[in-house]
Parts: sequence; C-alpha cells; structure tokens
Amino acid sequence: MVLKIFFPQCCNRAESGLLVGRWISGHDSAVVLAVIHYPFIPGQVKQYIQQMQAQSGVELTVLGSWSLPKEGQESMESFLRDLSTIFPQQRWLQVSRQMGKMGFISKKQNDEEEEKVIFVHYEQRKVMLSQLHPTESGDPDLNTEPPSELKQLVISHMLLLFLLQVFQTVARSQPLFFLDRYDDGPLKSTHWQSEGREASIIVELLKQASVPLCVLISWLLALWTWLSASSVSCRIFSLYPLRFLSSKLSTCVQISYRTEHMRTLSSPKPAIEHKQFMRKGNILVSFLVDVGLGVLLMSWLYRDDHIATLANMLMPAADHVAKELEELLQWLMGAPAGLKMNRALDQVLGRFFLYHIHLWISYIHLMSPFIEGILWYGGLSACLGLTFALSLLSDMVALLTFHIYCFYVYGARLYCLKIYGLSSLWRLFRGKKWNVLRQRVDSCSYDVDQRYINPLHYFVCFFLTPGSRCVVQLRLVVVLFQGVLHLSVDFINSFPLFAMGLRLFRPYRLAEGVKFQVLCEEPGTALHLLMEINPLKCSTVVQLYRTLTYSCYPRDSWAALVKKLFVGELIYPWRHKSTKVD
Repeated sequence: MVLKIFFPQCCNRAESGLLVGRWISGHDSAVVLAVIHYPFIPGQVKQYIQQMQAQSGVELTVLGSWSLPKEGQESMESFLRDLSTIFPQQRWLQVSRQMGKMGFISKKQNDEEEEKVIFVHYEQRKVMLSQLHPTESGDPDLNTEPPSELKQLVISHMLLLFLLQVFQTVARSQPLFFLDRYDDGPLKSTHWQSEGREASIIVELLKQASVPLCVLISWLLALWTWLSASSVSCRIFSLYPLRFLSSKLSTCVQISYRTEHMRTLSSPKPAIEHKQFMRKGNILVSFLVDVGLGVLLMSWLYRDDHIATLANMLMPAADHVAKELEELLQWLMGAPAGLKMNRALDQVLGRFFLYHIHLWISYIHLMSPFIEGILWYGGLSACLGLTFALSLLSDMVALLTFHIYCFYVYGARLYCLKIYGLSSLWRLFRGKKWNVLRQRVDSCSYDVDQRYINPLHYFVCFFLTPGSRCVVQLRLVVVLFQGVLHLSVDFINSFPLFAMGLRLFRPYRLAEGVKFQVLCEEPGTALHLLMEINPLKCSTVVQLYRTLTYSCYPRDSWAALVKKLFVGELIYPWRHKSTKVD
C-alpha cells in the first residue's frame, strides 16, 4: 500500500511541532490540517484536540511530528520522535524537511519496513471553501456494463468518495482555524488563517444591518399574509372574475412569485445545506439586480418628461396602426397578390373586422385623457423591479391589442375549419378515409359521383384559405412581442447570478473535480503532487443552480406556436401558471 498524505501548502515552512489531522480509514491516507508549534504541554494539546473534535465533529488526532530544523535545534528531531510514547498511535508519522530542499522525508516509527509515501499538497483555504459536485453517473450496473468499463466506473466511484471525505474533513474543521498568532493561549499553530482571521468590515456591517431589515421584511410579509387570509379579502378574491384575472395576469403572478422569494429570504432558519445557501444567494442577487434595473428605468421615465412624450406618441401610433390595418383589410377584400378569392366572404369578413377597428379606435380616443396618468402611476411599479414593469407592460399590450385577438379568434376558427376540410378532402381524393374507431387512416372505395364532387369542394376550400390565413398572421406580431417580454422576466427571475459570479471570480468555490500534477521528485525524498481544483462549466452552473420559476408565456416552444398559427389552433392571450421543470 502507498501512504497518501494530504499536506497544506501553508505549512511547508512551519516551525517544528506536531501534525494535527485525521486518518481516513480504508484508504491508507491522512489529511494534515495544522501544525502545533513547540513549546507546548502534551496535556494541553490533548485537551485542545478534544475541544476541536467536539466542535467540528471530525475525528481529529495527532498524526505525528513535523521537523524543520534551524540553527541550535539539532536535538529537536529526536525530541519529537520521543513524543510518540505520549501520544500513542497505531501509526506515527515523522515528516522532516531540510533547509534548501523542496521535498520532504518521511520515516516510520520503526525502520524495519519501508513504505512508499506520496505527499499531496493542497491549498487549504480553497479546499475548505470549495463545494465538490460529483458527476451524476449513478451506481454502476453489474449486469450490463462490460468488465473493463465496470472496473473503471468502480475505481472512479471510490476515488470520488475518497475526495469527498477529504473535502468534508477540511470544510468541517473550521473551528481549528480560529487559533491565530494574536491569541493569548498557550498553543500556537500554523494553518491558512494563522496570520490573522480573514474578515471584511463591509461584510460584518452588512450582517449587522441585515438583522433589522429581515425583521422588517418578515413583519411586512406577515401583514400581507394576514390581509390575504382575512375573511373580507378571501370573499372578494374568491369571486370568479377576480380569481380568474389574478391567476392569468402577468403582474399578479410576478407579485406572488416575489412574495415567495421574500418569504424565503426573511426566513429565520439558516441555510445549512449548500443548495439552500446557493438558492438564497441567487434569489438575493436577482432581487437586487431587478430592483436596480427598475430604479434606472424609473429615473429615465421621470426625467425630462419622457412619460408625457410617450403618451403623446401613443395616439398617433394607434391611428397609424388603425390606418395600416384598414388598408390591409381593403387589400384583402379585393384581389390580394392577384388571387381571385370569394368576394362575398371577403366582404363579410372585411366589414366585420373594420367594425372592430372602429370600436377599438373609439375606445383609445375615449381613454386618451387618462393615458398619461396611467403611464405615470404604472411607471412607479418599476421601483419594485424591472420584472414588475415588464409584466405590467405585457398586460397593457394584451389589453390594447384585444381587437387583434378578436380578429384572430374569428379568423382562426374559420381557418381551422378550412384546414380540416382540406385534409379530409385530400384523403378522399387519394381513396382513403379516417377510421374513427381505430384512430387511423384506412383505404376506402368511392363511386364516380363522389370522386367528381370532391375536387370541386377541395379547390373551393383551397382558394378561400388565404383570406383567413392573412388575418391569422396578425396575431404572430403580438405573440412575438409578449414572448420577448416574458422571456426577459423569466431570465431575470431564474438566472443564477450569484452562482455565476462565484464561477467567474472565485472558480474554486464550485468544483467539478481535481487534477494532480508532479510538484517535486527529488532523489531521496518522497513523490510530491499538487492538487488543483477543476471548476464547473458555466453551462453546468446554470443547469444546477437555475431558480425554478413559473413558465413564461408562451408555454409552448416557438416551433409549436408557429405550428398552431398555421394549423389554426387558438393561442390564448394570458400566461398559464405552472411550475417550470428544467
């Protein structure tokens, strides 16, 4: 067996003393966590290790001795060797380093047997703060996997479990790293924080300020929950129109979503697991970015009277759209692109749609005195976040384009009937029919009269189709615009900004694995390897830490939407509230 010693780089030049760490059973390995310097009292060392073991839950012990002889300390190595009688262990490591050499020399307590030793140097701070993400390959299948691949899977699985034990040992030993050179205790040690505890004044101030802020948010959320759960509000919101609107409007869905986020952030329970911590961090950063973008939008709207400019531009834009729609309908009522279509059908549909345009323009002119006030008060929602402003804009677009949706419903129904009629007549033209009982297409024999009448009906439906299809395509413009808005809201809500920031600026925090490279191989010394952390890929970070959100409208893919438009199926103007499963 090869003895593997994980040695922190911060202890390479530590003064002589005792190696404190943990033996990993079953792997013939040891993890060195700190070096306790001489002079010390053995009884105080034992008491200190017992205290650290109780606080961290790690089986800490004295692994052996560390010797870095200096001038006047020639007898230190023999003194440290004799300490094995005071700290009885099954294995006692004697690690020494000579000045001017990079490699270590490891000796056993009795020199009867020689054992090969490999030193694996690691950066203690990075390993302690890192979170190892094992690849989800699952347990190896003993029946289906080939022997060679099965052996590799078993070896990689065991190596992964071993690395997890090493990372967890360093991460759970944080109480051991609180002892620094400025403490007045009887013991002095060397570890990654021995020169002074790492801290930030800004972080400590934010921690102190977060306590009253969380109390305030909790009180506001409790008040909101009480108002929502009160009998009067329950009766009001239980009415069908209000219940229907609150479940379909994007703004109401965003309010409920942010309320759930605030409830998660203001929870008094600490985030114990890594996933809970990352979820809270992603929610907090997403909320701050959302509010920051909303404040920037609000500052732009209320500066230089942009709201009045937008309100004044809305009426000419509405008149221009109505004029273009009227010209389009007049073109479709004639002979569009040289096609000779059914004049009676074109006149009926065209006048029907022109009447809807007249009603819509009358409605817009009636609301024109209130548009500036609506935009002014609607712009205040941006202080709650950019997502609120975009959701409100989406609802306003849905209300302002309701006439287009009416056109779409009428035209889509007619267009759908024509498509189904064409498909049935095309099957009859080929001598087939749809079997309703068996849900399949079967062959069928038709007489001469049926075969003669079928082409006449087929070409009548075929030449009536373009008029309805052109009206249906108007819905595509509104769907594309609302789709961009909802995708933007969903991106802000779900994108893991905190996790991506850790990946970019501190890539060791999210580890996918480790890699080893030869650090030193001097004659007469052991083999030295350097363990480096492989960070997660950015795509994997997004996939693992993306926040689950309500699926943005449209809930189908863009290909499915285009298919619905061409087939004639209805696309509803509201978003469907359902939890997104990524």
